[in-house]
Amino acid sequence: MKQLKLILPLAAAVLFVFGCQNKPSPQNMVRLATTTSVQDTGLLDALTPIFQENTGYTLQAIAVGSGQAMKLGKTGEADILLVHSPTDEKEFVDAGYGLARTTFMHNDFVILGPAGDPAGVKGAKNAADAFKKIAAGGLFVSRGDQSGTHKKELSLWTAADAQPAKAKYLETGQGMAGTLSIANEKKAYCLADRGTYLSMMKNITLVVLNEGDDALINHYSLILVNPARFPKVNSTGAKSFFEFMLSVPAKNLIEKYGMEKYGQQLFYYDYSAK
Repeated sequence: MKQLKLILPLAAAVLFVFGCQNKPSPQNMVRLATTTSVQDTGLLDALTPIFQENTGYTLQAIAVGSGQAMKLGKTGEADILLVHSPTDEKEFVDAGYGLARTTFMHNDFVILGPAGDPAGVKGAKNAADAFKKIAAGGLFVSRGDQSGTHKKELSLWTAADAQPAKAKYLETGQGMAGTLSIANEKKAYCLADRGTYLSMMKNITLVVLNEGDDALINHYSLILVNPARFPKVNSTGAKSFFEFMLSVPAKNLIEKYGMEKYGQQLFYYDYSAK
């Protein structure tokens, strides 16, 4: 019994030390607030281990809509942002919350709906015309979360000069994957980034009914959270991730990502990597 009393505190001490050693310190943790599409498609999972192995930092990804990501940046709860809402990004930087905004890749949005296409979206001449048809004769499921996708959707309603009836418009308040699942269940129309759609295609029956319009291009940017505004921000770690994402190894991975699993490229790199 005496031996047991001696062993237990010793074991607890060893476990405490071991836990402390394996828990990343704030200096080694980089907090990335990112849009859900890079998470849902698996791209971030492919990039993270390469970044961590080459830098020694641990990446903590917070996958939310772009609007929520920028809110985290405005409170100093993120070190770096990966977002896709250009107007909001500019406002974020202009207000002094962010630095070095760099647009570095893109994919595109697609307009999805049931194969039967009751609103006749498949015959639309462009994205705005597709939205006009949906407003006249279909149920639309929106993220409704102030994300980049939601902001793009709102701009398309404006371009269409149309709005669906209240009973024909459902806001989920969820990310892209959750919203797609609900739209599928309701046999409704939905705006989605192509990458997330492809990652879920085998599990849903919604099909692409409109694509290819320049208005559907979806640009992604990196923004450093301003350490002058938030001294506790890990600016060194954030710069390390920023530089990694603009490097040749990241470019090569991004350009190839999706080919093996989906048979097509999911993201297109726009920056001259070094």
